[in-house]
Amino acid sequence: MSSPYVPNVDADRQEMLKAIGVSTVDELFKDVPKKFLNAEFKLPPPLSELELKEKLRQIASKNVNTEEYACFLGAGFYQHFIPSVIHHVTGRSEFYTAYTPYQAEASQGTLQSIYEYQSMICQLTGMEISNASMYECGSAAAEAALMACRITKRNKVVVLSTVNPRYYEVISTYTREHGIELERVDAASAVKLGQDYACLIVQYPTFLGYFEDLGSSVQTAHESGALLVAIASPFALAMYKSPGSYGADIVVGEGQALGNPMSFGGPGLGFFACRNEYLRQMPGRLVGKTVDSDGQPGFVLTISTREQHIKRERATSNICTNEGLVALATMVYIATLGEQGLRHVAELCYHKAHYAEKELSKLKGYSSAFNKPFFNEFVLRCPREPRLINEALFEQKIIGGLDISNIIPNGMLICVTEVNTKADIDRLVKAAARF
Repeated sequence: MSSPYVPNVDADRQEMLKAIGVSTVDELFKDVPKKFLNAEFKLPPPLSELELKEKLRQIASKNVNTEEYACFLGAGFYQHFIPSVIHHVTGRSEFYTAYTPYQAEASQGTLQSIYEYQSMICQLTGMEISNASMYECGSAAAEAALMACRITKRNKVVVLSTVNPRYYEVISTYTREHGIELERVDAASAVKLGQDYACLIVQYPTFLGYFEDLGSSVQTAHESGALLVAIASPFALAMYKSPGSYGADIVVGEGQALGNPMSFGGPGLGFFACRNEYLRQMPGRLVGKTVDSDGQPGFVLTISTREQHIKRERATSNICTNEGLVALATMVYIATLGEQGLRHVAELCYHKAHYAEKELSKLKGYSSAFNKPFFNEFVLRCPREPRLINEALFEQKIIGGLDISNIIPNGMLICVTEVNTKADIDRLVKAAARF
């Protein structure tokens, strides 16, 4: 049996075979069925580079250019305008090719960008410390649940039913093997926590778009000695009171909307912030600012409680990295817009969403599912199955809302951001009126 692509001479091979305890390569693979040895791959004939590029162009031409579509789909990932400066910064080789900032003396730019990112997340959430980001919101919420259990030394977690069901699935997967009891409670009912509950997890605003009384949830959690974990929308934080100001203990969220494209669902960015007293239980890592031996300011990897850096039994998490490039884009986005710019975008989302809700609710057969304050997402009851409506809308280059009929009968969760023009919204209303 030949061994192509292995740069070893015969003497090397014989030495390795001898160490293994066989005399030939065929003897080494004798247990593999013959039909699988040197199997013939049914591949098409080879193409030149010119022919291959043309072939790929033909395949790519079948894709739908969604940039020509008005999009009203949210539910966790959102379409926002991305200033060109972000791509110019994140596309620089110093950031784009760097993997991880282990060598502080060679990674000052990366470390500083993470430090600035952490500072901005703290300002948004109203919390005292933030880590260097996590994979996405689902895993950040799950890590928050595990963290709460470590802090309180309890093993029960309550998640309100108005939390994104995808986040709940991730939390369930994480907690299952840790012996943690997970409960999902109807947000409309009175939540009562016993002395064995570690935390209450809520979403702000909820998955269904409206706001619940966060202050009441904080009080409910703290009365039993549990922590309050808030899953927050970053743009809502630019306009509404922060979870930290309500007394939340841990705040997580999805930061994709802050300067990153939807990209067919990824990559995302899980931001994670908490109170200073819980620093040592926070997953991931944290970058700090210090001075060197000459008194010059510098940045270092200050806290890293993951299993790659300390003994496994002492690690708080097996989170192995942070979404460095995505976090960089988020930092540049926030710095570019500034406090007033972020609030302006949030206000545009708010007003456009309320205009859409008002106009759609006027249509025969349509109505708003909730009479509660909301930010930029709302649930619309439709006269027909949302699936059928969305199919018709797509033919008119409109991406409709998320079908949540499993939660609200004929319910469609509609999202509106600053990129949706009044003409887009009016076109949606006109198209929806046909049903």
